[in-house]
Amino acid sequence: MALGAQQTDVLQMVLRQGLVLAGFGIAIGAAAALAATRLLASLLFGISPSDPLTFASVVGLLIAVALSACYVPARNAMKVDPMVALSD
Repeated sequence: MALGAQQTDVLQMVLRQGLVLAGFGIAIGAAAALAATRLLASLLFGISPSDPLTFASVVGLLIAVALSACYVPARNAMKVDPMVALSD
């Protein structure tokens, strides 16, 4: 913001960086979960090990959690006075 960025630019930057990291983690985790379905097949009751609805709902939930976890620090970063941040 000290170099001319608007508050929405700071919000978008923080959210984008957090969601990119979360996206990589979700992709790696989903791939690992798909690979582990043979081990989990005996523990599941009523659904198939690779149920697409379950995987999609878990991915959606994780994206929502990551978005909310990134939004609070992004909102705080928007409110920081550039002169206070530069003086410390």
